[in-house]
Amino acid sequence: MKTRWSHLGVNILTLCLSMMLLLLPVRAQQQATAAVEGSASVPKLPASPVRPGPGQSEKVDQYNKSAWSDKFTGGHVEHAELIEGDPNIEITVDVPSFRLTLWQDGKEVKSYHIGVGQQKYPLAIGQRTTNQVIWNPAWIPPDSDWVTGHKGVHPGDVIKATDPRNPIGKVKIPLGDGYLIHQAHGTGDLGNLVSHGCVRMLQTDLLDLAEKINAAYGWPVSAKQIERAVHSKQTLVAPLSTPLTVDINYDTQVVEGGALHLYPDVYGHGTNTVARLRAELQANGIELDDSMLKGLLARVRPHNEYVVSLASIKDGRALTDGEQRPLTVTPVRQPAARKPRPAPQRAIRW
Repeated sequence: MKTRWSHLGVNILTLCLSMMLLLLPVRAQQQATAAVEGSASVPKLPASPVRPGPGQSEKVDQYNKSAWSDKFTGGHVEHAELIEGDPNIEITVDVPSFRLTLWQDGKEVKSYHIGVGQQKYPLAIGQRTTNQVIWNPAWIPPDSDWVTGHKGVHPGDVIKATDPRNPIGKVKIPLGDGYLIHQAHGTGDLGNLVSHGCVRMLQTDLLDLAEKINAAYGWPVSAKQIERAVHSKQTLVAPLSTPLTVDINYDTQVVEGGALHLYPDVYGHGTNTVARLRAELQANGIELDDSMLKGLLARVRPHNEYVVSLASIKDGRALTDGEQRPLTVTPVRQPAARKPRPAPQRAIRW
């Protein structure tokens, strides 16, 4: 009898434990729902148009998609003035279009023309973060072959802003692993492969971007401090309370605002293929044969993009209505044409 009651007690205890385990997820969900409904804070919008997350270049495609793609913007990008004290910002870098954009709450605040890394020292594609902006930064040369070729400069040296050997300029935004956003040498850098793996911006643009980031984060350094740093060589560091995402992508075929943009494959990654272009257009309801796709790709030039509206493509005017747009600010110098040498004249023999 005692054994039977013991078994009954064990069964009842087991049943109770099972019911508790079943109810735990429900209770947790109810608590989570109550917490969300009772919260006074409004969830933030994505800083930039929603795109595949970190690592998508390995998971989905070999190369990231542009933040400007209609796949993410719906064909319309809203522009807005920066809101101070709202750190919901993000930076995107479109390498083939040489464009850096600051976004806030899913809206474009400002875009800047940039220069990027040389083919030998390409800008790394993927997602990075930064946690500070530095005015009058020191330069610590990396352990790289291009550094060892510089006289009087050694890897690991701390070269201050006052040192003429410092090539960084007025501002740097470190992205990790030696990659930086820093000052360009001039307009000739824009739209070109000029750096050793960094993003280069004109000084006025870089100062503007740095101040906007600082304002969005609630002014970790004051406007007076920034002004003092701009007009001196005194180093100033603005710490960012949360990491700022910098998304670097490599999209040479993108539909933006209802138009197809074809960019040169500046790093030779083999992205401008017929198959990729066909897939991009099919995603927009357009079917073209191989000869037309090859004709479109042939319109791309080393320093120009080719742009044509989807409407023109659908109407059969893909090759006639499009235009080539320069990616550089100053014309790229072409080597002077060699004058043909006059043919040697034979001596007239009598």
